[in-house]
Amino acid sequence: MYNMQKIIVSILLLLLVGCTTDIPVESFSQRDMSKIYDSAVDLLEEEEFELAANEFLNIEREYPYSNWSEQALIMASYSYFEGKKYKDAISQLTRYTQLYPNGKNLAYANYLIGQSYYLQIANVGRDQYNAEKALERFNIILDRFPNSDYAADARLKRDLAVDHIAGAKMEIGRFYQKRKQFTAAINRFKEVISEYQTTSHIEEALARYSEAYLALGIYVEAQSSAAILGYNYSNSNWYSYIYNELTQAGLEPKEEPETWIRRVWRTDKSSF
Repeated sequence: MYNMQKIIVSILLLLLVGCTTDIPVESFSQRDMSKIYDSAVDLLEEEEFELAANEFLNIEREYPYSNWSEQALIMASYSYFEGKKYKDAISQLTRYTQLYPNGKNLAYANYLIGQSYYLQIANVGRDQYNAEKALERFNIILDRFPNSDYAADARLKRDLAVDHIAGAKMEIGRFYQKRKQFTAAINRFKEVISEYQTTSHIEEALARYSEAYLALGIYVEAQSSAAILGYNYSNSNWYSYIYNELTQAGLEPKEEPETWIRRVWRTDKSSF
């Protein structure tokens, strides 16, 4: 990933150099554009990322209507990103998407916004705002730029962000379950079952859903959820766990896959 970013920045720099022939430096009273550019590149190579970003932005400020302006904004954003100034990177990249809705670097801008949020994702016990915002941007890449150079990595990062969000919901569900607030716990587990069934948390969600209903004495739901778990993940440790829990209660999984799936997978969450 690091090498790909280096290739990208090299290409952008070449494009920026190529623009010099379009605009005669003599026609401006500001600092010589090539000197600003050289200074920004030097700072970037010296890993003075914040200073480099500011110098690239000086190109945009002093030559706002030139072909340099768009590239300079991207380069400033990249500099902030490399310096781990993710909020600044997101701010400048968002501005880019607003100023250049059809810009040639639009796919890259959305990708770098997604990356900036992704690298700030907190552990599953924390708020998942960054994971959700990263997911939004990666979805934009896959929807609007599916053939871009960033699509494959966006798809991978999207799946990881979704898994992280599902993990956070499971954490909340377990929190409620430990405090015997079973209805609240069921709602969280149901959300994972209905909206995040392709994540690594689906097996535990089905087992916990069954376990919570078992604790409430609503055995049909407990049996049905366990049956779905066994039907799809018969070798799962979570299925072994919930099967033993049901057996100790004098029950066994009751297979009603089609009826149960229709009821639990629907989007109306007020049914529980």
